[in-house]
Amino acid sequence: MKNPERLVVDLEGVELGAALAELDGKVATGDPYIEKLRVGRNRPGVVRLVLDLKTEVRPQVFTLKPVAEYGYRLVLDLYPVVAPDPLAALIEQSEKEKVALPVAEKPSGKTPDKPKVARLATIVIDAGHGGEDPGARGRLGSREKDITLVIARRLKGLVDAEADMRAVLTRDADFYLPLQERVDKARRVKADLFVSVHADAFIKSHARGSSVFALSERRATSEAARWLAKKENEADLVGGVNLDVKDRYLAQTLLDLSQTATIDHSLRLGSAVLGELGQVNTLHKPHVEQASFAVLTAPNIPSILVETAFISNPEEEKRLNDEDYQDKLAQAVLDGIRDYFAKHPPRPASPLALN
Repeated sequence: MKNPERLVVDLEGVELGAALAELDGKVATGDPYIEKLRVGRNRPGVVRLVLDLKTEVRPQVFTLKPVAEYGYRLVLDLYPVVAPDPLAALIEQSEKEKVALPVAEKPSGKTPDKPKVARLATIVIDAGHGGEDPGARGRLGSREKDITLVIARRLKGLVDAEADMRAVLTRDADFYLPLQERVDKARRVKADLFVSVHADAFIKSHARGSSVFALSERRATSEAARWLAKKENEADLVGGVNLDVKDRYLAQTLLDLSQTATIDHSLRLGSAVLGELGQVNTLHKPHVEQASFAVLTAPNIPSILVETAFISNPEEEKRLNDEDYQDKLAQAVLDGIRDYFAKHPPRPASPLALN
Protein backbone atom coordinates (compact mmCIF):
# COMPACT_ATOMS: atom_id res chain seq x y z
CA MET A 1 0.00 0.00 0.00
CA LYS A 2 1.16 3.53 -0.85
CA ASN A 3 1.01 6.95 0.82
CA PRO A 4 2.46 6.01 3.24
CA GLU A 5 4.45 2.91 2.26
CA ARG A 6 3.08 -0.18 4.00
CA LEU A 7 3.26 -3.94 3.63
CA VAL A 8 0.02 -5.69 4.62
CA VAL A 9 -0.13 -9.44 5.28
CA ASP A 10 -3.38 -11.27 6.03
CA LEU A 11 -2.98 -14.64 7.75
CA GLU A 12 -6.09 -16.72 7.21
CA GLY A 13 -7.13 -19.45 9.63
CA VAL A 14 -4.99 -17.92 12.36
CA GLU A 15 -6.01 -16.62 15.77
CA LEU A 16 -4.32 -13.69 17.47
CA GLY A 17 -2.09 -15.32 20.08
CA ALA A 18 0.51 -13.89 22.41
CA ALA A 19 3.41 -14.54 19.98
CA LEU A 20 1.75 -12.52 17.21
CA ALA A 21 0.56 -9.79 19.56
CA GLU A 22 4.15 -9.24 20.79
CA LEU A 23 5.62 -8.82 17.30
CA ASP A 24 5.30 -5.04 17.40
CA GLY A 25 7.98 -4.89 20.07
CA LYS A 26 10.45 -6.92 18.01
CA VAL A 27 11.33 -4.20 15.49
CA ALA A 28 14.67 -2.57 16.27
CA THR A 29 14.88 1.22 16.20
CA GLY A 30 17.64 1.14 13.64
CA ASP A 31 15.85 -1.22 11.25
CA PRO A 32 16.61 0.08 7.73
CA TYR A 33 13.19 -0.69 6.27
CA ILE A 34 10.56 -1.12 8.99
CA GLU A 35 9.32 1.87 10.99
CA LYS A 36 6.93 -0.16 13.12
CA LEU A 37 4.75 -3.24 12.99
CA ARG A 38 1.10 -3.56 13.95
CA VAL A 39 -0.88 -6.76 14.47
CA GLY A 40 -4.65 -7.08 14.89
CA ARG A 41 -7.73 -9.21 14.23
CA ASN A 42 -9.04 -8.05 10.87
CA ARG A 43 -12.09 -10.31 10.75
CA PRO A 44 -13.02 -13.74 12.17
CA GLY A 45 -10.25 -16.21 11.40
CA VAL A 46 -7.96 -13.57 9.86
CA VAL A 47 -5.03 -11.82 11.55
CA ARG A 48 -3.59 -8.79 9.77
CA LEU A 49 0.06 -7.67 10.00
CA VAL A 50 0.83 -4.13 8.90
CA LEU A 51 4.46 -3.12 8.45
CA ASP A 52 4.89 0.66 8.28
CA LEU A 53 7.90 1.12 6.02
CA LYS A 54 10.68 3.69 5.87
CA THR A 55 11.13 3.21 2.13
CA GLU A 56 9.64 1.37 -0.82
CA VAL A 57 10.49 -2.35 -0.70
CA ARG A 58 10.27 -5.43 -2.86
CA PRO A 59 8.92 -8.24 -0.63
CA GLN A 60 9.51 -11.95 -1.09
CA VAL A 61 7.49 -14.61 0.72
CA PHE A 62 8.45 -18.26 1.09
CA THR A 63 8.17 -21.17 3.52
CA LEU A 64 10.83 -23.24 5.24
CA LYS A 65 10.54 -26.82 6.39
CA PRO A 66 11.26 -27.79 10.02
CA VAL A 67 14.89 -27.89 11.15
CA ALA A 68 16.25 -28.46 14.68
CA GLU A 69 13.77 -26.96 17.17
CA TYR A 70 11.97 -24.89 14.53
CA GLY A 71 8.68 -25.94 12.94
CA TYR A 72 7.33 -24.83 9.57
CA ARG A 73 7.98 -21.14 9.02
CA LEU A 74 6.57 -18.38 6.83
CA VAL A 75 9.38 -15.99 5.90
CA LEU A 76 9.05 -12.43 4.61
CA ASP A 77 12.19 -10.93 3.11
CA LEU A 78 12.22 -7.19 2.42
CA TYR A 79 14.54 -5.88 -0.28
CA PRO A 80 14.85 -2.19 -1.21
CA VAL A 81 13.61 -1.30 -4.67
CA VAL A 82 16.91 0.54 -5.16
CA ALA A 83 19.50 -1.72 -3.56
CA PRO A 84 22.42 -0.02 -1.78
CA ASP A 85 25.79 -0.55 -3.42
CA PRO A 86 28.14 -1.96 -0.73
CA LEU A 87 31.19 -1.25 -2.88
CA ALA A 88 30.14 2.39 -3.25
CA ALA A 89 29.74 2.57 0.52
CA LEU A 90 33.31 1.29 0.96
CA ILE A 91 34.63 3.86 -1.52
CA GLU A 92 32.69 6.64 0.22
CA GLN A 93 34.11 5.55 3.58
CA SER A 94 37.64 5.58 2.15
CA GLU A 95 37.15 9.07 0.70
CA LYS A 96 35.94 10.36 4.06
CA GLU A 97 39.02 8.92 5.75
CA LYS A 98 41.26 10.66 3.21
CA VAL A 99 39.55 14.00 3.89
CA ALA A 100 39.92 13.52 7.64
CA LEU A 101 43.68 12.96 7.45
CA PRO A 102 45.77 16.05 8.31
CA VAL A 103 47.94 17.28 5.44
CA ALA A 104 51.57 17.59 6.44
CA GLU A 105 53.46 20.67 5.25
CA LYS A 106 56.16 19.93 2.69
CA PRO A 107 59.29 21.97 2.02
CA SER A 108 58.95 24.08 -1.11
CA GLY A 109 60.13 22.38 -4.28
CA LYS A 110 59.76 18.88 -2.78
CA THR A 111 57.26 16.53 -4.41
CA PRO A 112 54.89 14.85 -1.92
CA ASP A 113 55.37 11.11 -1.52
CA LYS A 114 52.98 8.94 -3.50
CA PRO A 115 50.55 6.87 -1.43
CA LYS A 116 51.88 3.40 -0.78
CA VAL A 117 48.45 1.77 -1.16
CA ALA A 118 47.09 1.79 -4.71
CA ARG A 119 43.68 0.59 -3.52
CA LEU A 120 42.12 -1.27 -0.63
CA ALA A 121 41.79 -5.03 -0.97
CA THR A 122 38.23 -6.16 -0.20
CA ILE A 123 37.89 -9.27 1.97
CA VAL A 124 34.40 -10.75 2.29
CA ILE A 125 33.97 -12.66 5.55
CA ASP A 126 31.11 -15.13 5.71
CA ALA A 127 29.80 -16.25 9.11
CA GLY A 128 28.42 -19.71 8.43
CA HIS A 129 24.76 -20.58 9.07
CA GLY A 130 22.46 -18.13 10.89
CA GLY A 131 18.82 -17.55 11.81
CA GLU A 132 16.73 -20.70 11.61
CA ASP A 133 19.82 -22.61 10.48
CA PRO A 134 21.83 -23.05 13.70
CA GLY A 135 24.50 -25.26 12.17
CA ALA A 136 26.24 -27.81 14.37
CA ARG A 137 25.66 -27.99 18.12
CA GLY A 138 28.14 -28.73 20.87
CA ARG A 139 27.47 -30.93 23.87
CA LEU A 140 27.63 -27.85 26.09
CA GLY A 141 24.88 -26.16 24.07
CA SER A 142 26.99 -23.95 21.80
CA ARG A 143 25.58 -23.22 18.34
CA GLU A 144 27.79 -22.97 15.30
CA LYS A 145 25.93 -19.92 13.97
CA ASP A 146 26.83 -17.95 17.13
CA ILE A 147 30.48 -19.00 17.19
CA THR A 148 31.02 -18.18 13.53
CA LEU A 149 29.45 -14.73 13.84
CA VAL A 150 31.65 -13.79 16.80
CA ILE A 151 34.84 -14.94 15.04
CA ALA A 152 33.79 -13.25 11.78
CA ARG A 153 33.26 -9.96 13.60
CA ARG A 154 36.66 -10.24 15.29
CA LEU A 155 38.30 -11.00 11.94
CA LYS A 156 36.56 -8.01 10.36
CA GLY A 157 37.93 -5.75 13.10
CA LEU A 158 41.46 -6.99 12.45
CA VAL A 159 41.15 -6.65 8.66
CA ASP A 160 39.73 -3.13 8.92
CA ALA A 161 42.70 -2.13 11.08
CA GLU A 162 45.05 -2.98 8.19
CA ALA A 163 46.11 -0.01 6.07
CA ASP A 164 45.52 -1.79 2.76
CA MET A 165 42.40 -3.89 3.45
CA ARG A 166 38.70 -3.55 4.12
CA ALA A 167 36.30 -6.28 5.25
CA VAL A 168 32.64 -6.89 4.40
CA LEU A 169 30.46 -9.33 6.36
CA THR A 170 27.88 -11.39 4.48
CA ARG A 171 25.77 -11.27 7.65
CA ASP A 172 26.31 -9.03 10.66
CA ALA A 173 23.51 -10.46 12.82
CA ASP A 174 21.62 -13.69 13.47
CA PHE A 175 19.59 -14.15 10.31
CA TYR A 176 19.22 -16.77 7.60
CA LEU A 177 21.11 -16.12 4.36
CA PRO A 178 20.95 -18.52 1.39
CA LEU A 179 24.31 -19.85 0.25
CA GLN A 180 24.05 -18.39 -3.24
CA GLU A 181 23.24 -14.95 -1.79
CA ARG A 182 26.53 -15.10 0.14
CA VAL A 183 28.39 -15.74 -3.11
CA ASP A 184 26.43 -13.00 -4.89
CA LYS A 185 27.28 -10.49 -2.16
CA ALA A 186 30.97 -11.18 -2.64
CA ARG A 187 30.67 -10.69 -6.39
CA ARG A 188 28.67 -7.48 -6.01
CA VAL A 189 31.47 -5.85 -4.01
CA LYS A 190 34.10 -7.28 -6.40
CA ALA A 191 35.82 -9.04 -3.53
CA ASP A 192 39.50 -9.93 -3.74
CA LEU A 193 39.07 -12.86 -1.34
CA PHE A 194 36.18 -14.76 0.25
CA VAL A 195 36.57 -16.48 3.65
CA SER A 196 33.72 -18.56 5.09
CA VAL A 197 33.98 -19.30 8.83
CA HIS A 198 32.58 -22.54 10.28
CA ALA A 199 32.94 -24.91 13.24
CA ASP A 200 33.14 -28.59 12.33
CA ALA A 201 31.19 -31.49 13.86
CA PHE A 202 31.40 -35.25 13.83
CA ILE A 203 29.35 -38.09 15.30
CA LYS A 204 32.28 -39.05 17.54
CA SER A 205 33.45 -36.49 20.07
CA HIS A 206 37.16 -37.27 19.79
CA ALA A 207 37.47 -35.68 16.33
CA ARG A 208 39.47 -32.48 16.63
CA GLY A 209 41.52 -29.89 14.78
CA SER A 210 41.23 -27.05 12.27
CA SER A 211 40.73 -27.52 8.53
CA VAL A 212 40.69 -25.37 5.39
CA PHE A 213 38.76 -26.22 2.23
CA ALA A 214 38.79 -24.97 -1.36
CA LEU A 215 36.35 -25.84 -4.13
CA SER A 216 36.71 -29.21 -5.83
CA GLU A 217 37.45 -29.41 -9.56
CA ARG A 218 34.31 -31.49 -10.17
CA ARG A 219 32.05 -28.93 -8.52
CA ALA A 220 33.79 -26.17 -10.46
CA THR A 221 32.92 -27.85 -13.75
CA SER A 222 29.24 -28.14 -12.86
CA GLU A 223 29.22 -24.57 -11.55
CA ALA A 224 30.65 -23.28 -14.83
CA ALA A 225 27.70 -24.81 -16.63
CA ARG A 226 25.31 -23.29 -14.10
CA TRP A 227 26.77 -19.80 -14.48
CA LEU A 228 26.46 -20.04 -18.23
CA ALA A 229 22.93 -21.45 -17.98
CA LYS A 230 21.91 -18.34 -16.01
CA LYS A 231 22.91 -16.31 -19.10
CA GLU A 232 24.40 -13.59 -16.94
CA ASN A 233 27.08 -13.01 -19.58
CA GLU A 234 29.02 -10.68 -17.28
CA ALA A 235 32.39 -9.66 -18.65
CA ASP A 236 33.99 -9.68 -15.20
CA LEU A 237 33.44 -13.43 -14.84
CA VAL A 238 36.60 -14.07 -16.83
CA GLY A 239 38.60 -10.93 -16.22
CA GLY A 240 37.08 -8.77 -18.92
CA VAL A 241 36.26 -11.35 -21.60
CA ASN A 242 32.65 -11.04 -22.67
CA LEU A 243 30.79 -14.33 -22.31
CA ASP A 244 28.06 -13.15 -24.63
CA VAL A 245 29.44 -15.17 -27.50
CA LYS A 246 27.71 -17.35 -30.03
CA ASP A 247 30.14 -20.21 -29.52
CA ARG A 248 28.92 -21.96 -26.38
CA TYR A 249 32.04 -24.10 -26.20
CA LEU A 250 34.27 -21.03 -26.25
CA ALA A 251 32.29 -19.50 -23.39
CA GLN A 252 32.59 -22.76 -21.42
CA THR A 253 36.34 -22.88 -22.07
CA LEU A 254 36.87 -19.28 -20.99
CA LEU A 255 34.97 -19.80 -17.77
CA ASP A 256 36.75 -23.11 -17.07
CA LEU A 257 40.09 -21.33 -17.41
CA SER A 258 38.95 -18.60 -15.03
CA GLN A 259 37.77 -21.13 -12.46
CA THR A 260 40.95 -23.18 -12.74
CA ALA A 261 43.00 -20.08 -11.93
CA THR A 262 40.62 -19.20 -9.09
CA ILE A 263 40.89 -22.66 -7.52
CA ASP A 264 44.69 -22.51 -7.82
CA HIS A 265 44.73 -19.22 -5.92
CA SER A 266 42.17 -20.56 -3.42
CA LEU A 267 44.57 -23.42 -2.64
CA ARG A 268 47.45 -20.95 -2.21
CA LEU A 269 45.36 -18.80 0.12
CA GLY A 270 44.15 -21.88 1.98
CA SER A 271 47.69 -23.16 2.45
CA ALA A 272 48.79 -19.82 3.91
CA VAL A 273 45.85 -19.72 6.32
CA LEU A 274 46.23 -23.38 7.30
CA GLY A 275 49.89 -22.82 8.15
CA GLU A 276 48.94 -20.00 10.54
CA LEU A 277 46.07 -21.99 12.09
CA GLY A 278 48.58 -24.73 12.85
CA GLN A 279 50.26 -22.31 15.27
CA VAL A 280 46.99 -21.97 17.21
CA ASN A 281 45.33 -25.38 17.05
CA THR A 282 45.96 -28.96 16.01
CA LEU A 283 45.32 -29.46 12.29
CA HIS A 284 42.71 -32.05 11.34
CA LYS A 285 44.50 -32.57 8.02
CA PRO A 286 47.97 -31.23 7.14
CA HIS A 287 46.87 -29.99 3.71
CA VAL A 288 44.08 -27.93 2.17
CA GLU A 289 41.15 -30.17 1.31
CA GLN A 290 38.77 -29.76 -1.62
CA ALA A 291 35.01 -30.28 -1.50
CA SER A 292 31.77 -29.26 -3.20
CA PHE A 293 30.80 -26.42 -0.85
CA ALA A 294 28.23 -24.21 -2.58
CA VAL A 295 29.52 -21.13 -0.77
CA LEU A 296 32.90 -21.41 -2.53
CA THR A 297 31.57 -21.28 -6.08
CA ALA A 298 32.31 -17.67 -7.12
CA PRO A 299 34.11 -18.23 -10.45
CA ASN A 300 36.51 -15.30 -10.12
CA ILE A 301 37.17 -14.88 -6.37
CA PRO A 302 39.69 -17.03 -4.47
CA SER A 303 37.50 -18.60 -1.79
CA ILE A 304 38.18 -20.78 1.24
CA LEU A 305 36.10 -22.35 3.99
CA VAL A 306 37.74 -22.44 7.41
CA GLU A 307 36.63 -25.08 9.90
CA THR A 308 37.98 -23.37 13.02
CA ALA A 309 37.65 -26.43 15.29
CA PHE A 310 35.27 -29.27 16.15
CA ILE A 311 32.32 -27.93 18.12
CA SER A 312 31.37 -31.57 18.74
CA ASN A 313 34.58 -32.02 20.74
CA PRO A 314 33.86 -30.76 24.31
CA GLU A 315 37.43 -29.49 24.78
CA GLU A 316 37.44 -27.59 21.49
CA GLU A 317 33.91 -26.34 22.13
CA LYS A 318 35.13 -24.68 25.33
CA ARG A 319 38.02 -23.07 23.47
CA LEU A 320 35.70 -21.81 20.72
CA ASN A 321 33.76 -19.91 23.39
CA ASP A 322 36.91 -18.36 24.85
CA GLU A 323 37.45 -14.75 23.72
CA ASP A 324 41.24 -15.04 23.76
CA TYR A 325 41.09 -18.15 21.59
CA GLN A 326 38.64 -16.48 19.21
CA ASP A 327 41.11 -13.61 18.83
CA LYS A 328 43.94 -16.06 18.10
CA LEU A 329 41.88 -17.80 15.42
CA ALA A 330 40.95 -14.50 13.79
CA GLN A 331 44.58 -13.31 13.93
CA ALA A 332 45.76 -16.57 12.35
CA VAL A 333 43.36 -16.13 9.41
CA LEU A 334 44.49 -12.52 8.96
CA ASP A 335 48.14 -13.57 9.05
CA GLY A 336 47.40 -16.15 6.37
CA ILE A 337 45.71 -13.49 4.22
CA ARG A 338 48.75 -11.24 4.72
CA ASP A 339 51.07 -14.08 3.65
CA TYR A 340 48.99 -14.66 0.52
CA PHE A 341 48.94 -10.97 -0.46
CA ALA A 342 52.70 -10.73 0.11
CA LYS A 343 53.16 -13.23 -2.74
CA HIS A 344 50.09 -12.31 -4.78
CA PRO A 345 49.25 -8.64 -4.20
CA PRO A 346 45.95 -7.45 -5.67
CA ARG A 347 46.48 -5.55 -8.88
CA PRO A 348 45.76 -1.81 -8.63
CA ALA A 349 43.42 -1.66 -11.60
CA SER A 350 41.07 -4.56 -10.92
CA PRO A 351 40.15 -6.64 -7.88
CA LEU A 352 39.22 -9.47 -10.25
CA ALA A 353 42.59 -9.98 -11.91
CA LEU A 354 44.65 -12.82 -10.48
CA ASN A 355 48.44 -12.72 -10.38
